[in-house]
Amino acid sequence: MTGPLALVGGGEFAEPCSSFDKALIEQSDATEVLVLPTGAAYEHPQRLIDQAVDHFKSLGVTARGLMVVGRPDAQNEANAKAVADAKLVYLAGGSALHLRSVLKESAVWDALIHAWNGGAAVAGSSAGAMVLGDPMVDPRGGAFTLGLGLIEQMAAIPHFDEWSPEKAHRVFQLAPAGVPVVSIHTQTALLRATDGTWSTSGVGKIEVFVDGNKAGLDSLPS
Repeated sequence: MTGPLALVGGGEFAEPCSSFDKALIEQSDATEVLVLPTGAAYEHPQRLIDQAVDHFKSLGVTARGLMVVGRPDAQNEANAKAVADAKLVYLAGGSALHLRSVLKESAVWDALIHAWNGGAAVAGSSAGAMVLGDPMVDPRGGAFTLGLGLIEQMAAIPHFDEWSPEKAHRVFQLAPAGVPVVSIHTQTALLRATDGTWSTSGVGKIEVFVDGNKAGLDSLPS
């Protein structure tokens, strides 16, 4: 049985995210959160880690960063072991394309899959949420490309509250037929329980679209 999963619309490691972060901690029985700032490799990744440390301290657990910021880091055996042993792994935001290129077919990614399949919780925010699905929205133009596919046949759009109607319309037009596309507002989470059922949490809104039409959470892959 896989562990819990959270796809967060961005704005992670802040008080409005506490409700679903606390739920992930409780469900995974984690005492430490392992944070990968991979997507923010060129955007001061230590700042994200520092925010995570403060945020999770307020929730009663520790957090530490794992500096997987380039391809060699993702192939490092010690880093892979740290991910495999973790009870809660958090992929922070930044560049989805960089995050995908670093983790794709790597030892760290294999370790994350192993941990999740063993019951560990996985969370991805912003870019982290985008890459966990497959297909993935290409942030360069709104077309669809390959994601890492922890969840297949589903695409996530974080920060949807910041999108223009025109950009959203274009993405829904380009979406592969029959594939659910989930729009997720900032500091809001789409949650997958261990039994494969989906729910929402946070301060914003989440909507599911299939072929451009609104659909329910029951259209998401279990």
